[in-house]
Amino acid sequence: MAFLLGALSTVLLILFGLVLRGGQVRPAGKWEGWMTGVAKHRILVRRKSAANPLAATAQSIADGRESFSHYCFACHGFDGQGTGVPFFETVSPPIPSLASPMVQAYSDGQIYWIIENGLWPSGMPASRGILNENEMWSLVLYIRHLPAKGSLGAPCVYTGACSAEAPAK
Repeated sequence: MAFLLGALSTVLLILFGLVLRGGQVRPAGKWEGWMTGVAKHRILVRRKSAANPLAATAQSIADGRESFSHYCFACHGFDGQGTGVPFFETVSPPIPSLASPMVQAYSDGQIYWIIENGLWPSGMPASRGILNENEMWSLVLYIRHLPAKGSLGAPCVYTGACSAEAPAK
């Protein structure tokens, strides 16, 4: 019952903020950013105490990078920080850098939950039924061990430099 009251009060606060803001289109202010951060970390995103069953080995992180390069790169870039994604800084709500303190503050279980279920009201889609459990947990490891910003270059889908033939694996 307490959860429902908390969720209802958060929804009412967000709606009140939208009414006060009116139909204006502008970046979220400090108060709006704080409200959505609290809603995401405390109400919307589940599995805070779930532990990653995979060890952070070079292979499991590489597996996460491989899954990331197939599923997540289009919005987050290969490095998870938006490198080469032309709309990264212009969409609303903004796409976060996965290296940001806001994202890294989530527990492993919460990051897994976001990957599996998506994140409302952002554009983050759910991957349930697309990625399996091991792939999602390896993505969590990759997100915890991201390479330096820009070190993997821009996705070829945005540069036009993709080869006609798929590389052999």
